[in-house]
Amino acid sequence: MASAFQELKLRGMFAAFDADGDGYLREEDFRALVARWGRLPGVDAGTELRARVETLLMGWWTALLEAGDANGDGGVDMGELLALVDRLPALMADVTATADTIFDAVDANGDGHISPEEHRRLVETWNGQSVDMTGVFELLDLNGDGHLGREEFALLWRQFWISDDPTERGNWLCGRLPNHPAGA
Repeated sequence: MASAFQELKLRGMFAAFDADGDGYLREEDFRALVARWGRLPGVDAGTELRARVETLLMGWWTALLEAGDANGDGGVDMGELLALVDRLPALMADVTATADTIFDAVDANGDGHISPEEHRRLVETWNGQSVDMTGVFELLDLNGDGHLGREEFALLWRQFWISDDPTERGNWLCGRLPNHPAGA
């Protein structure tokens, strides 16, 4: 079962994904997420990258529904979402492939790096709103070079979705964590 720390991380993501705020994730919520991602430069309708993003997000919806919809009502609540967390370590290749597609979608200028501005755009796209990112990028930039490379981003992505260690920097990838000592 997911730990209290993992639940803390995923509670914010759940709220961001729940587009209509009804307390359940449904296919429509993931379609709304695809639409938000479609507003990023390069993820326009009809592009190969848009197709990859849509396939990726809707594939995760299918996996979530299969793993988490215990009562078969077509919706996944927070408790049901946490059931998928236990399966993520076994899906490491899928988690890493997700990081790769997200990296491509966020790397607006195609330079092979995610800048602080591109990272902010990632977090705001996930959340669907403006987010205070003061000091967050500096925590993530593992080698201090001012950007995130593809491998660096993939590591941070895996840490965010899988780690139960509050000290790992990847926990900050999707923004500040409420009620976390370094995130307040």
